[in-house]
Amino acid sequence: MEVNASTLASGIDTVWVLLCAALVFFMEAGFAFLEAGFVQAKNSLNIVMKVFADSTLGMLSYFIIGFGIMFGLDRAGVFGSSGFMLSGELGHIQYRVPIYAFWLFQAAFAMAVASIVSGAVAERMKFAPYLVFTVLCTGLIYPLAGHWVWGANGWLMQLGMLDFAGSAVVHAVGGWSALAAVLVLGPRKEKYNSDGSINVIPAHNLHLAFLGTFILWFGWFGFNPGSSLSGLDMNIARIAVNTNLAAAAGGTTGALFTMFRWGKPDPSMAMNGALAGLAAVTGGCAFIAPASALAIGTVAGVLVVLAVSFFDRVKADDPVGAIAVHGVNGTWGALAVGIFAQDGGLVYGGGFHLLGVQALGVLAVSVWSFAATALVFMALKKLVGIRVSDQEEAEGLDLNEHGIPAYTGLVAPSMFGHGGGHSHPGPGLTPGMAGTMLYVEPGKH
Repeated sequence: MEVNASTLASGIDTVWVLLCAALVFFMEAGFAFLEAGFVQAKNSLNIVMKVFADSTLGMLSYFIIGFGIMFGLDRAGVFGSSGFMLSGELGHIQYRVPIYAFWLFQAAFAMAVASIVSGAVAERMKFAPYLVFTVLCTGLIYPLAGHWVWGANGWLMQLGMLDFAGSAVVHAVGGWSALAAVLVLGPRKEKYNSDGSINVIPAHNLHLAFLGTFILWFGWFGFNPGSSLSGLDMNIARIAVNTNLAAAAGGTTGALFTMFRWGKPDPSMAMNGALAGLAAVTGGCAFIAPASALAIGTVAGVLVVLAVSFFDRVKADDPVGAIAVHGVNGTWGALAVGIFAQDGGLVYGGGFHLLGVQALGVLAVSVWSFAATALVFMALKKLVGIRVSDQEEAEGLDLNEHGIPAYTGLVAPSMFGHGGGHSHPGPGLTPGMAGTMLYVEPGKH
C-alpha cells in the first residue's frame, strides 16, 4: 500500500480512536469496582454482573439496532434509519477513521449509560428485568437522544447545541433514567424508617470504590480527548487538561464541603465529587479555558453533596449517588457550556443564545430519558416484577440471583441475613452523605 499524507493521517486517527475506545471500555471495570464497593458485600457480585451485562448484552443491542438509530440516515431530525448491524447506507458519516473504529468507540459510550443506572437500582432489583432494560437503554433510549445532538441533522444539532463528549447525551440521560428507575423500583427495605428518618447502609469496601474511581478517572482520558476522533487534533491536550482539572476541583470541593458542613471529610463525597467534575466538564471540555474547567468542577463538587442529601430526603434511594453525579452534574455541565464556551458563552460576551439552546437541549434529552425509563420500569413491574422478595433482599442478591456469594469462605454467616442491623451517623453528620460512611460510637463494637 502506498503511504501518503492522507493514509498516514487516517492511520494515526484510527489508532487514536481504537486506543480511546479501549480506555472507555475499561471504564466498565471502574463502574464495577465503584458500585461493588459502595454496596453491601452480600450484593456485590450481583452489581458486577449487571455491569457485565451492560458490556455484553448492551453491546449487542447497540450493534443490532442502537447505532443505526443514533447515526443512521436522518429522519426528520429525530432518528436514524440505516446502519443496523453496521450494514446499509453509512456514507454520510465522514471521518478519517473506518466505520468499525467509530462504532467501537460509540458502543463503549452506550454501555456506560446503562451502567449509570445499574448502580442506582443496586441491592433490590431482579437480574432478568434488568437485562430487558439494558437492551432497551442501549438500543433505543440512549441512541434516540444521541441522534438529536450528535446524529447527522439531529434537531438539537441543527439548533446549535454543543455537547462535545456527552454531559447531556451520556450523563444527563443516564442520570435521569436512574432517577426514574429508582422511583418506580422503590427504596431498599432498611433505608427509611416509618418516622421518615434515614438509616445509613454502609459500603462494604471503600478501597474497592476508590479503585473504581481512579479507573473511571483514567478512562475519561479516552472519553473526552477521544471524542475528537483524531490524534492529529492539537486541541486534545487542552481537552485532557480541562478533564483533569475539573476532576481535581470536584474531588477537592466534595471533600472540603463535607468537612465544613459535618466536621469530617466524607470519602464517598470526595470520590463522587471527582466524578461529578468529570461528568460536568465532559460537555464543554473542548470549548473552554482551563480556568473555566476549574470553576465547573468546583461547582460540581458542591452540587453532588447537596444533591445526594436532597434525593435521600425525597426517598429516591440511590446507593452509589449516580443520580447526583450524572443527572444533576450532567445537566450542570450542559448549561456550563452556554456560560463558559469561549465562542458564544455568556461570560465571553456571547449573550444568552447558546445558554438557551443548551437549556432546551438538556431538558429535552432528560425528559425523554426519564419518561422512557419510567414507562419501561412500570411495564416490567406489572408484567414480570422488578424487585426481589423481602427475604431475598435480606439474604442478599448474590446468593438468590446467582447462587454464590462474592466472598466464599471469607465472610461471617450474618452477612447473608440482615447484615448485623443499622449503622447511624455520628453527631452532626447526616445519613444523606451517600450512605457510605460507618460511624461507631466510642466503646461500641
